[in-house]
Amino acid sequence: MARLRCAVLISGRGSNLEALMHACAKKDFPAEIALVVSNRADAGGLAHAARAGIASTVIPHRDYSRREAFEAALTRTLEAAGIELICLAGFMRLLTAGFVDHWRDRVINIHPSLLPGFPGLDTHARALAEGVRFAGCTVHFVRTEMDHGPIIVQAAVPVLQGDDEHALAARVLIAEHRAYPLALKLIGEGRVKVVGERTEIADISSGAPILLNPADDQRA
Repeated sequence: MARLRCAVLISGRGSNLEALMHACAKKDFPAEIALVVSNRADAGGLAHAARAGIASTVIPHRDYSRREAFEAALTRTLEAAGIELICLAGFMRLLTAGFVDHWRDRVINIHPSLLPGFPGLDTHARALAEGVRFAGCTVHFVRTEMDHGPIIVQAAVPVLQGDDEHALAARVLIAEHRAYPLALKLIGEGRVKVVGERTEIADISSGAPILLNPADDQRA
């Protein structure tokens, strides 16, 4: 069975790109990274792609006066490479409705919060300010509204006493590196179906019935 041809779009260090590359390197993984695209020539993730022998290209957004022109160049590059699914991994560009509609249900993103809570920036600081007991990350299909769309995978991370945003961010990042490859695996296996604005995932285990924070130590 042919593997799903994916492109990873980055703007920075490529931490989640590395996690996806590691997963795709397994012979039985149902997807492959065929292309890495950055809007910044100095993105650290480009070096990860080069070391792995993955094709990469830079399309500087500043070379285009309009977002639509930039996205048209991006689409031409992706389609020329036969890309079937786009993974956003720290790609710091808002996408227009035209691009999202053209690639509808073929673009996924990872966000460092349990959506729909805390979309946008400064998620960890905002979560701590609200006093939540769980933070986490979400992999979702992309829609025009930022950090919205049908949810594929979520991972919960407990907020610990004494956490600051840096400590919390580090634990959430570990969860991201597990959640994103899982989402890609499920899609590559054809197990994810978008129904309305929700996903249905075939043959998935139910998991733990409850998560507590703080944990119940059952002392009398």
